[in-house]
Amino acid sequence: MNQNYYVTQSGSLQRKDNTLYFEKAAEPETNPLEVGGKGEFKKLRRTPIPVEGVDSLYLFGEITLNTRLLNFLAQKQVAVHVFNYYGYYSGSYYPREYLNSGFLLVNQVGHYSRHHQRLDLARSFVAGAIFNMRRNLKYYSKPSQGKGCQAQIDQIDQLVDKVVAAEGISQLMGMEGNLKQVYYSAFNQILELETPYRKREYRPPTNPINALISFGNSLVYTACLSQIYRTQLNPTISFLHEPGERRFSLSLDLAEIFKPLIADRLMFRLLGRNQIRESEHFDTDLNGCYLTEEGRKIYIREFDAVLKQTVKHPKLKRSVSYQRLIRLECYKLIKHLTEIEPYQPLHPWW
Repeated sequence: MNQNYYVTQSGSLQRKDNTLYFEKAAEPETNPLEVGGKGEFKKLRRTPIPVEGVDSLYLFGEITLNTRLLNFLAQKQVAVHVFNYYGYYSGSYYPREYLNSGFLLVNQVGHYSRHHQRLDLARSFVAGAIFNMRRNLKYYSKPSQGKGCQAQIDQIDQLVDKVVAAEGISQLMGMEGNLKQVYYSAFNQILELETPYRKREYRPPTNPINALISFGNSLVYTACLSQIYRTQLNPTISFLHEPGERRFSLSLDLAEIFKPLIADRLMFRLLGRNQIRESEHFDTDLNGCYLTEEGRKIYIREFDAVLKQTVKHPKLKRSVSYQRLIRLECYKLIKHLTEIEPYQPLHPWW
């Protein structure tokens, strides 16, 4: 599969002929105020990006670009995900869809419109999320880990039957919220933190755990959106989350399955191994708590490594990356919508 490219510095993205370049912003060698308002600038460093090998671009710095570049990226089917100064997801440039299917679109809308079909799919997304949340807690409850999360596992098990019996989307969403509260309550046992986790808070996040959850979830969401773009699915028609204006809600549905598997496990590892440290990699001077630029770079590097990590697929009989697993989940959903095979959410086997 093509690679994701993450631009964490400020500068400009340019097209020159059929090549994509990132040009780092110039930095003055001396203080311009000390040299009569003029500075001697270092030579700009231009880095070529092989556009034929790009899956998606993630922009974290202050990036200058133009419509000529956007047209070029659209021709090459490259999605662009934009994050603000604090690492908060701002939006995506989603090129014109190139894999269109009227047949699938009609079936996708039909499954949304028919209550029982929508509810079945919504339950499946929640069931996938539950399986992976519970799997994380089981891992950290092993004697070798000794984190003692059995109480939360028992509470989740008690709520599973209620999820199956849910008769409406809003009721199901409420139960999912309760499940996540139980799941998050185990984070203080899994992680030894100076600032304990109390409750889920965002916009802005108020402590390191909330900052990492928000940042990781946004990356998983955009990873799902990029893979939906590579299929015939319409990203605005969803089943668990309500479709709305200006959002790709199907990505929210798929992300529920992969957030515990990718973002949460990565957070536990980064904090547990002191790769990200509370005292060094978070900024609390402003209204909230955010990863510093260095913290974001560490997280992004490790997140990309997870997406590239491979496992042996039991049906395909070959190794597939975590990024590919997201695409395969899209294909499974297509088979369900076209009544080829009932959808079963990903249950990790490794």
